Amino acid sequence: MDPIHPAPCLPQAKWSPGPGDQGWPMMCQVLKESQKCTRRKNLPKARAMDFITSTAILPLLFGCLGVFGLFRLLQWVRGKAYLRNAVVVITGATSGLGKECAKVFYAAGAKLVLCGRNGGALEELIRELTASHATKVQTHKPYLVTFDLTDPGAVVAAAAEILQCFGYVDILVNNAGISYRGTIMDTTVDVDKRVMETNYFGPVALTKALLPSMIKRRQGHIVAISSIQGKISIPFRSAYAASKHATQAFFDCLRAEMEQYEIEVTVISPGYIHTNLSVNAITADGSRYGVMDTTTAQGRSPVEVAHDVLAAVGKKKKDVILADLLPSLAIYLRTLAPGLFFSLMASRARKERKSKNC
Repeated sequence: MDPIHPAPCLPQAKWSPGPGDQGWPMMCQVLKESQKCTRRKNLPKARAMDFITSTAILPLLFGCLGVFGLFRLLQWVRGKAYLRNAVVVITGATSGLGKECAKVFYAAGAKLVLCGRNGGALEELIRELTASHATKVQTHKPYLVTFDLTDPGAVVAAAAEILQCFGYVDILVNNAGISYRGTIMDTTVDVDKRVMETNYFGPVALTKALLPSMIKRRQGHIVAISSIQGKISIPFRSAYAASKHATQAFFDCLRAEMEQYEIEVTVISPGYIHTNLSVNAITADGSRYGVMDTTTAQGRSPVEVAHDVLAAVGKKKKDVILADLLPSLAIYLRTLAPGLFFSLMASRARKERKSKNC
């Protein structure tokens, strides 16, 4: 080898310990220490998250619940104040839902004007109300106005008499109505007209007669007790369903037109109520039906529905459905799947016709 030009040295391979070498356990130990260090670094983050959850999320959740509860309380107090000392006119107050509405509005401290065709029944109701001591608010002796909704002249005179009671009307509850059972082919047009006169034209006439005084004061509330059949139709109820559909349409229009005068309009659509509505229904030839339907017998208590009506009016709700799950779903089915809805109604018609022919 030339001492002046030494041979280049070859690169040496680096040593890497294998699993069997003594360096491997040391490396594992280093990894474990690294993981412990990482966990120690993440521990403050975990504790911080626990702190945030315990000190921020839960209080925020309870705070939201508290705000919601306070809102509902204020809504309840506002509703009570809205009804107390308000002049409330209730038609069809002699029985059923109208009678129970009279009781709950009276207990809320409203000044009542009770309307119906039977003066004796109205006087008995007033005696029952004034004899009751189940309320803690100041009550007022109700007035009664007797008239027939199907007589246009009587409606105009009744409106003038109603206004004379307290000088104004705050809330008008159009509750009076009549039901119907029969086939379309067997029903005379006179029966259709009779149902429409009671359920539609009568409430419309009374509402129009009282509206000018409300518009003048820029204050008032019109309530229409409609039916779930104002939104869907079922077989053998044609005249009734038609009258309630008309009611829904009219008061929806009224709501829009009265907004500029700050007058509220509420349409309430109950399902079946355990009253004598089906017993007093008229048939295809105009005679009294006289039967308590099974669906009516299994309906909701009129007391319960009256409290729901009171709450809806107090909250100034615009459109309220007071029905069980199936009737409520039927409304959406009619809109979203009309073909299926029509098939179900046709099937129902066949079953009812078959049961009556048995």
